[in-house]
Amino acid sequence: MRSLLYAFIPCFLFLFFGMSAFSQQTIYEAETGTLSGGANIQSCNSCSGSKMVGNLGGTTNGSLLSSVNVSTAGTYNLTVYYATNDPRSIFLKVNNNAAIQLPCFSSGGWTTVATTTVVVNLNSGNNTIKMDNNSGWAPNVDKLEITAVNAAIKNMYFGVGNRIEYNLSTGKYNVYFNNTKTIIDAYASAKSNTTFTSTSYTTRTYATSAINDGFGAGTKHTISMSGNGLIPMQQVFYIYNSKEYFYTENILNGIGANSYYMSPLISGNSKLPFSGDLKALYVPFDNDTFIRYDAKSLSETVNTTSSEVSAIYDNNGRNGLVFGSIEHNDWKTGIKINGTGSNLTALEVFGGFVEEQTTRDKRGHGWVGVGTTTAKSPKMMIGYFSDWRDGMEEYGKSNRIAESRYIFSWTQPTPFGWNSWGAIQSNLSLTNAKGVVDFVNASLKGYRNGNTAYIDLDSYWDNLNDSQLKEFADYAKSKGLKPGIYWAPFVDWSKTNRIVEGSSTNYTEIWTKQNGAYHDLDGCRAIDPTHPATKQRIAYMIGRFKAAGFEMIKIDFIGHAAIEADSYYDSSVHTGMQAFRKGMEYLTDQLDGKMLVYAAISPNMATGRYAHTRRIACDAYSGIDETQYTLNSTNYGWWQTYVYNYIDGDHLVLKNETLGANKARVTSGVINGTLMMGDDFSSTGQWNGRAQTLFQNQDVLDIARNGVAFRPVEGNAGQGASEIFSRQIGGYYYIAVLNYGSNSKNYTVNLNRLGLNPDQNYSVKELYSGNILSVTGTLNTNLGAADAVIYRFNLGGSDQTSNLKDQKVFPVTSREFLPYPNPVKDWLKLNSEHVISSAKLTSLRTGQVLQIVTHVNSKNIELSMKDYQDPFYVLTVTNLDGSVQTYKIIKN
Repeated sequence: MRSLLYAFIPCFLFLFFGMSAFSQQTIYEAETGTLSGGANIQSCNSCSGSKMVGNLGGTTNGSLLSSVNVSTAGTYNLTVYYATNDPRSIFLKVNNNAAIQLPCFSSGGWTTVATTTVVVNLNSGNNTIKMDNNSGWAPNVDKLEITAVNAAIKNMYFGVGNRIEYNLSTGKYNVYFNNTKTIIDAYASAKSNTTFTSTSYTTRTYATSAINDGFGAGTKHTISMSGNGLIPMQQVFYIYNSKEYFYTENILNGIGANSYYMSPLISGNSKLPFSGDLKALYVPFDNDTFIRYDAKSLSETVNTTSSEVSAIYDNNGRNGLVFGSIEHNDWKTGIKINGTGSNLTALEVFGGFVEEQTTRDKRGHGWVGVGTTTAKSPKMMIGYFSDWRDGMEEYGKSNRIAESRYIFSWTQPTPFGWNSWGAIQSNLSLTNAKGVVDFVNASLKGYRNGNTAYIDLDSYWDNLNDSQLKEFADYAKSKGLKPGIYWAPFVDWSKTNRIVEGSSTNYTEIWTKQNGAYHDLDGCRAIDPTHPATKQRIAYMIGRFKAAGFEMIKIDFIGHAAIEADSYYDSSVHTGMQAFRKGMEYLTDQLDGKMLVYAAISPNMATGRYAHTRRIACDAYSGIDETQYTLNSTNYGWWQTYVYNYIDGDHLVLKNETLGANKARVTSGVINGTLMMGDDFSSTGQWNGRAQTLFQNQDVLDIARNGVAFRPVEGNAGQGASEIFSRQIGGYYYIAVLNYGSNSKNYTVNLNRLGLNPDQNYSVKELYSGNILSVTGTLNTNLGAADAVIYRFNLGGSDQTSNLKDQKVFPVTSREFLPYPNPVKDWLKLNSEHVISSAKLTSLRTGQVLQIVTHVNSKNIELSMKDYQDPFYVLTVTNLDGSVQTYKIIKN
């Protein structure tokens, strides 16, 4: 009897506490609530109670008011059981709080029930929950379920309707965007001699701390994991006030904490919170081998790994998710996506990505954390955006904040220039180089920015000896132009054994090996960027260029420095990105702030710390197919305009192409942000006259002077390119339309799709022809084969374009103060040959003084414009000599 009683007690306790816990889950049938407007009760055999409430929202303003009761005030899960044949939303209002928009996917039909869950705060006792939709029809509602939130669940809220739901019991987490569970059962992992996962630990604790850094103010959420004989792991979530996205990373801490793979997010079950024309974006690691971006259609199964960043989006509605690494000093990052339609069977954001076709590696990723007690993954950005293009731009800006620039700040105007590889190539000589200078000086006087242009000698500059190089540089300067040079610092073209320039070491000692073999790509051989002889070679060559007086350098094939090698001379280096950082920092140190740095073939993201401007794609010349190739990279990589000062469409060669193809090629340069001509202007041909027309069109050049790349209007071109790009600059809105085809084509562009008011009548100028037209609702145009146009929409008001026009009141000379860029996005840079005493920024609309900077005592200063919303400002600068200059500044 005694043993029976003891046996009964735990059963009774289980029943008591089990029933108590179960009582926290309460079902409320929709049909028992209060209905108003057109809401009504409908039959539904698959529903609880065989009934549901329909006609919510819509033209009859139907609504449902339910009362729910809980014994304890707190946070609860509210699950709505609904049915709908198409995606709809419920507007849900708890008590007197603001309404929450709850997106609901198609459940599969009006008699098929699905669920969606949102976390709500409830008062002790009675609570009211109202459901309707004031902007359309809501789904039908079967019932509501209230569930107490488990104490092991930690919710981290960010933005509006977004949260991370971390389960300390399991080591997994869900991510909700717009109140929709999107990333499901995600976990963290790291691989060393052992595989570590956040689900394998026995103990997990949660802590928070305040943060305030370059991203703003916010909260750092740390999950610390230990036990099971494993090296302790942390997963950190960084959430910032008012941001609709978060950052995350995982860290191993302890003896043996080194890793060749680390991921803070792996999920085998994700559901996109949108539908439509779904795309998964493949982004290459670099711009070598004529590689292309690819917007892969999720209408069929996609299995891809993108480099550093990816977006999954609906091209129709533009909603999208963005995933990407914002740190590149140690890792190559991959974004693995596998799925069909809205369902992803694999989503993996990880450091340790190698793939020969993408990263050029033929062996595994190197190890991070060797010789230390800490290994950290790259910090990842995860976000949902109503416009995926906004998300990609936020990603670009995040990179600029996360890894500060190593190169000096560029405060001069957008560079315009010419490069010899466009046409002259291996025939480069002192004579034809000077001939180009003469042509630009005499016949292209309107092709200037900041009163100058760069004349850049590309490969085969070594056809000239050192005295001839200096003669060329001096000659260019004498004509008011700036000389540029070219070099590939981390490759060997000869691939023969000899002494490394500037050293006493043989080349065989510095060639990079993968799997015991030399790494040859693009006809050249990679060299170890950490080797002392490589550094001596860099110092020697850069010394030659500086002695000759060059003011620009184009660096090329620098991705060879990022190869995962068998070993490096520097024993502290164990990954390709660590080697790349060592090499680029040394190169930058040798340049010593003396030159504009232009990167050609290079890693997309990691190069951002070391270059002012970067070519967006591989080599391109004169043909319409090359224009289309270049704009594939612009279509999906334009956001790099926020990683670099400028991105570039390569040398714009006119040659003997049609006028339409010439316009298209020039347009491809303008909408990237800089201009670099490429024809042989030392000789006579059709290109001379065309250049005088196209490269002196000031309406077109004013776009390039802004220096910011255009956005694609569409993101559904696969491996191709959109035909329409746009950008607002001050009071003008620009639209570039390109026809890559061999036949004429009619274009009808809906102004609403562009973000313009379809009911407004716009005065529009086509910049190549000068034609003026009036446009309302849609822009209609017919383009011939291989042709392009640029339309400039006047947005109205007394202040029109960027004050590039206004700046003409103040002719630019080397002695003048330059506010730059103008229009400005985030930072306004001031540069002068005078010593600045103070600067004052005033709102043109209100007259309010926004910033006063005193005791500058410098020729350079930067002002943050990030927090200002007005379009127009007055900048007043006082110099130490007492002179005062006033400029109008436009916020873009």
